[in-house]
Amino acid sequence: MTTPAVARVLLADDHALVRAGLRMILDTEPDLAVVAEAANGHEAVQQIGHVQVDLAILDIAMPRLTGIQAAREIHRAAPEVRILMLSMYDNEQYFFESLRVGASGYVLKSVADRDLLEACRATLRGESYLYPGAVNSLIRDWLQRADRAEPLPRSLLTPREEEIVKLVAEGYSSREIAGDLVISVKTVDRHRANILQKLGLRDRLALTRYAIRAGLIEP
Repeated sequence: MTTPAVARVLLADDHALVRAGLRMILDTEPDLAVVAEAANGHEAVQQIGHVQVDLAILDIAMPRLTGIQAAREIHRAAPEVRILMLSMYDNEQYFFESLRVGASGYVLKSVADRDLLEACRATLRGESYLYPGAVNSLIRDWLQRADRAEPLPRSLLTPREEEIVKLVAEGYSSREIAGDLVISVKTVDRHRANILQKLGLRDRLALTRYAIRAGLIEP
């Protein structure tokens, strides 16, 4: 899915004041436009059938259908629509269930003013957006599955993160990586911080060693 010049957003939350605040954040951005709102999960699913939407932002706790139930229905009916979940709770069960039903990201309402825009843009690029607590949950899940001898994902990193690791290990600066990937320097730095946290590494040297071990670059 190619990121549209102006992404059309569906905003679903059962609190009108919350919707108004989030809409204010989104509508000030030239690349994002709220084209539909919903006060519950059922309305959100119905809106998808009537309005062209690129990104659905769904509150986890809504009446009639929860955000997770709505995400499941939207993903089935319109798999091209990206889905971002909003929640008041740093809850592993909600987080993993959101991923299972097709959401690409999970944003805590307490920091939505700081993280929402970046989460929207990452999701629209086809990337996952995970807040720090969610990253820790993924690592715990990985280790528990390894202990149980269950099949593991090929990598903790997303394809975009692997791409950035390779470029960092090859000696490119954040500005050069941003230019090459057509993203902002701030986004590159955020990716780099997430990568280091995911892998438990500290600096470029450790990241270069990881890239060699993972076969991303030759020694």
